[in-house]
Amino acid sequence: MTRALNILHVFPSFKIGGAQVRFTQLAKGFGPEFSHTVIALDGAYTAAQFLASGIRVTLGGQPDTKGSLPKRLGHYRHEIGARAPDLLMTYNWGSIEWAMANAFGRVPHIHMEDGFGPEEAQRQFRRRVWTRRLALRHSQLIVPSLALQDLALNVWRLNRAHVHYIPNGLAPLDRYSTRIEDLGLNLPQGLPRIAWAGAVRREKNVIRLLRAFAPLKSEAVLLVIGDGPELDAVLREAEALSLGSSIRFLGRREDVRDILMQCDLMALSSDTEQMPLAVLEAMDAGLPIASTDVGDVRQMVSGANQPYLVHLSDRELGAAMRALVIGTAARKTVGAANRERLRKNYLADDMIAAHKALMLETAGK
Repeated sequence: MTRALNILHVFPSFKIGGAQVRFTQLAKGFGPEFSHTVIALDGAYTAAQFLASGIRVTLGGQPDTKGSLPKRLGHYRHEIGARAPDLLMTYNWGSIEWAMANAFGRVPHIHMEDGFGPEEAQRQFRRRVWTRRLALRHSQLIVPSLALQDLALNVWRLNRAHVHYIPNGLAPLDRYSTRIEDLGLNLPQGLPRIAWAGAVRREKNVIRLLRAFAPLKSEAVLLVIGDGPELDAVLREAEALSLGSSIRFLGRREDVRDILMQCDLMALSSDTEQMPLAVLEAMDAGLPIASTDVGDVRQMVSGANQPYLVHLSDRELGAAMRALVIGTAARKTVGAANRERLRKNYLADDMIAAHKALMLETAGK
């Protein structure tokens, strides 16, 4: 039997998020030909709950991240050497020091960049640009969005041959298991259901969502699916806006796609995105999407959905939501077009095949 390809994955965190959920998809798709060690620099591994049984994944604890930069780089270099992977995978800015520690190609390396926190939503920090430019000059880079591809080529100035655009993908889902009626939400009858799903972080700007929704509170119900550090502030805003029975907070759930399939539209209120998984899930569920015009969302959705993408404005987002709330026929037409586009362009099998081919090539297999 051929030895499995041994990959060391370094995440800033393995909490539930887009990059982590994508990894669980990839690991399942790769099967027994690959073995994986996952290191979370913050010691958090909650996304491990999504790993399929039988997949060869080892959780690598929490390495020492203290001390000066030279000390940390030495420690990471030793850790990479001791684990002797066939391929090193690093994820986003939070793991860039592992790329630096592996400078000059000691181990074949792929870096994955999914986007930025609120501090880099509007502009790139010069120090980070230069660090990426130097740390990744001998590495391969995967980006899931055209916006990031442009940034990597024209701002970070990486070698075009080393930059790989691989869009996120999703396995189609045609039936749901969880019934909203069984969740005890006591939803108002006959009102359209607007869904929001994601990590409740500052850059997701859920407060914008609530302010955009407030004028619609007698015409629709809003389901907020997710948890995160900004939840308390969001709950206070919901109370200040007197949203009352028109909003439900469902917390973090594993059956998000089931719930989306029983909603009428999705809203996205972010200040910054690249290729959000929630948008793909909503498209597969046949939902129209009212969204801020961020990242690759305009390229992702169908042409019929593009009029509902707006500036970073509470008022404009609210107007897009209202148009879909009152436009029953438009919801169906746009939702069907989104589902068709998802199933033609953003399938998990295509994403898995592209990642697998690049990993094998980079590792020299």
